[in-house]
Amino acid sequence: MKNPFVMECGNYKTRYEKDMAIFSIKRVKIRVLGLAILAFLFPLLADNYVIGLATLCAIASIGAIGLNILTGFTGQISIGVGAFLGVGGYTSAILTSTLGLSFWVALPVAGLITASVGALFGIPSLRLKGLYLAIATLAAQFIILFIISRWTGLTGGTSGMVLQRPSIGTFSFMSASSYYYLCLIILLFTIVYALNLFRSRTGRAFLAVRDRDVAAEIMGINLFTYKVLSFAISSFFVGIAGALLAHYTMIVSPELYSITVSIQYLAMILVGGLGSILGSILGAIFITLLPVGLGFVMDYIAVYMPDMQNTLAAFQELAFGAVIILFLIFEPGGLAHIWSNIKNYFKVWPFSY
Repeated sequence: MKNPFVMECGNYKTRYEKDMAIFSIKRVKIRVLGLAILAFLFPLLADNYVIGLATLCAIASIGAIGLNILTGFTGQISIGVGAFLGVGGYTSAILTSTLGLSFWVALPVAGLITASVGALFGIPSLRLKGLYLAIATLAAQFIILFIISRWTGLTGGTSGMVLQRPSIGTFSFMSASSYYYLCLIILLFTIVYALNLFRSRTGRAFLAVRDRDVAAEIMGINLFTYKVLSFAISSFFVGIAGALLAHYTMIVSPELYSITVSIQYLAMILVGGLGSILGSILGAIFITLLPVGLGFVMDYIAVYMPDMQNTLAAFQELAFGAVIILFLIFEPGGLAHIWSNIKNYFKVWPFSY
């Protein structure tokens, strides 16, 4: 009988099925299953505040995976993810609050509408690269927010819209744990889809476009098709995250989707690791919890230095930016690379030679 905890030594695959497997050895499967079970048992061990933070982390992870599909895996820079979150949130709000449709209909429609808008703004990606593409997506941020703010008959303008939590029959997802489970299940589907996407022809085309788009075009890859498709797929998951966030907070308003939100999501994939699904999740958790941790530290310091409370509040923003800069300088691979180094160390420990 094989030991399930045996370390993998070498690359000895004799079948294509084993070579294409997401988890090649049983030890990794057991570890992933254990993490999944722990995630489902988490609400039993935490209070509502911690569960709420975990729900926000799950929603942010869905959006970060979507953005990483575009930026990390396809190499297309986007600074308009905040506005695309708004498209998803407002679409779901209009469909549920104004038209009276079910959340379960509004959620996928919100993703599809956001995918359409993302594909529309992704059309210039055929001619624009780098900084110029970033400016184009930044324009999308301002255009979308301008429409949301001014189209008062549909979106309520700057007053926003009020939403309700989703429900199934008489059961409503009002409790913190029930909404956490909803977001967790959608996150798991997102992870499975993203992992399998880059084992497919489409995913490999995305990687080819990222690595060298001219060479990819010479090999027969239609750059226009796959660049626009990457914008669409990315925006779909961002729209899903926006709809989930809207029904969690039960309100949508233009100021909730500012350029600051776009920078935060870009920071998630930079800190977590570009081109990594695990990095997207780690980055989303880190950036979501960082302000909370800094807030606790500043509150603790303010007890002993009450006269510097305003200065400490400004220092919190400074610390947030400093963390991003330090990651870019000292660990550009992000948290995913750090985790990879830890695993590689223990694979050969204690015989590192």
